[in-house]
Amino acid sequence: MTDASAVLETRRRLPFAADAIYAAFADPACLAAWWGPDGFSNTFDVFEFVPGGRWAFTMHGPDGRDYPNRSVFAALDPGRRVVIEHVNAPLFTLTVTLAGADGGTEVHWRQDFHDPAVAAALRAVCEPSNEQNLDRLHAALRARHPAGG
Repeated sequence: MTDASAVLETRRRLPFAADAIYAAFADPACLAAWWGPDGFSNTFDVFEFVPGGRWAFTMHGPDGRDYPNRSVFAALDPGRRVVIEHVNAPLFTLTVTLAGADGGTEVHWRQDFHDPAVAAALRAVCEPSNEQNLDRLHAALRARHPAGG
């Protein structure tokens, strides 16, 4: 059972089909364009979008710092769910669940940190960053699907 203090989560209804949202994760060029908080860009070194596949990338911050990331796509359920295990510090599992909703898709974004103390230390940074991530996802989808859907 997960310690509730180790969990950060948000929900957002987006006016796009679940398949379109899933495709924004599956397409590395699209994902690189929206992944991360405002002002960040990404360079992907390895992107194996299959269950168990590796994802190695560097996030480039607006402050000029680089943030190396190593993850594994732990589970992929097309149009329904993406589970990413972040395997370098800070250790967490990100589960993004997609569910049909009136006029689009409900996106549930949940980070389960391995250590509640790490979650507490990062909460003030991660919570607004996760919202910005969803803002950037929405903008990327709007650019790809101007009519919605």
